[in-house]
Amino acid sequence: MRAFRQTPWGRPQVLVGCAILLAILAAALFAPLLFPEGPWPAVGTPYTPPFQSTATPLGTDTLGRDVVAGLLYGARVSLIVAVAATAAAIAVGILIGAIAGYVQGWVDDFLMRITEIFQTPPNFIFVIALVVILKPSIGAIIGAIAVVSWPPIARLVRAEFMSLRNREFVLSCRLVGVPPAKIIFAEILPNCLSPVIVTSSIMVATAVLLEAGLSFLGLGDPNVISWGGMVAIGRPALRSAPYLSVFPGIAIFVTVIAINLVGEALNETFDPRRRRR
Repeated sequence: MRAFRQTPWGRPQVLVGCAILLAILAAALFAPLLFPEGPWPAVGTPYTPPFQSTATPLGTDTLGRDVVAGLLYGARVSLIVAVAATAAAIAVGILIGAIAGYVQGWVDDFLMRITEIFQTPPNFIFVIALVVILKPSIGAIIGAIAVVSWPPIARLVRAEFMSLRNREFVLSCRLVGVPPAKIIFAEILPNCLSPVIVTSSIMVATAVLLEAGLSFLGLGDPNVISWGGMVAIGRPALRSAPYLSVFPGIAIFVTVIAINLVGEALNETFDPRRRRR
């Protein structure tokens, strides 16, 4: 028990972050069980204040819909978009970075020039442009966020491969005739996953913010409810019913903070020098 407390995972703030993420995950998973009719049906009088009714503890929105139902279903959208976009970005980034770092030469130059092209526009502007072109939907949002998120992973993996490609264990594999694909994915890649895992936590938090920003601007999927869309719905009534924007705003803030706390623990876990400090 004492050894666990001395690790980053034993710190109170990290435990709080893990507890918050587990609670958000549970809310997303059990939302259909708690609200089988979804977040759209009107369940009460519009603009019912919070803590006035046990049926709607956090009040109702402009159309009498339950704010709690919106928050739970919004958690589903945020987690699906963030995890799916991050997974897609990591897959593309690892593939491009691994090939560029291992092969080098003109292949490296070509892939890095493509990477620079995708890094040139500001991320949020690029995401908006892609979603507008593809038409707002969950798939388009996931794809757009993945497109702007893979270049840092590609550069990170490329740097790791360049430092590992001439190590003894790689040279011995070449001498015995191991295929390059097996060397890349079975020998080198497992040794450079630690920084990728740490970076992925930051990407998940960024994806949550990007999705919320798109929904706030009206570029979210109109068939689902999200935290950013809830903030936008409550904006016209910010003075008379501020809770409509405050509650989803708090959900976004708390989720991003929790992800950052867990990411900090991952960073210290995979970086012994940082842990010794």
